[in-house]
Amino acid sequence: MNRKETLKLKGIEIRIMAELMKNSRRSDREIAKTVGTSQPTVSRTIKKLEKEGFIREYTMVPDFAKLGFQIAGFTRFELDEKPYPERGKARNAIMEAYACLSGVEGIGEQANRLFVNLYESYSEYSEAMNTLRAVPIIDARNIDSFLVDLNDRKSYRYLSMSAVANHLLQRLKDKKP
Repeated sequence: MNRKETLKLKGIEIRIMAELMKNSRRSDREIAKTVGTSQPTVSRTIKKLEKEGFIREYTMVPDFAKLGFQIAGFTRFELDEKPYPERGKARNAIMEAYACLSGVEGIGEQANRLFVNLYESYSEYSEAMNTLRAVPIIDARNIDSFLVDLNDRKSYRYLSMSAVANHLLQRLKDKKP
């Protein structure tokens, strides 16, 4: 999906998506009242947004520390693009063995992959890094991580879609004459 595709969304569609991002447990009737339209319009719009792929899934965000995770790790590394018969096995070693929130390909200084994982301990994080370093198509010298202590309640913002929803609403507001 490119920028032009996102611009095709109507104002009501953006407002409904923003409300769902803030709290997807709300009823269509509650959302309709908030955005100033009817419940059937909200229901039809949501179905349309799901069908068109604007809404990919509904989920909740837990308190990761209360679930036993102590560390969130943002790990960058360079994956060689040459053919490697065990590429899928290498990816799954990290993405499935540890609680992987996201694994993406991108562009960065000496890195083209990023994993965001949750770890129960520093030793589990170290084990994951050793697993990464053992993969022949990863340059072990260029693996770096940014670690977040999930028990430090003052130093991080919880994972939330509310800020994105507010940004979309502000962008919509700024477009109006």
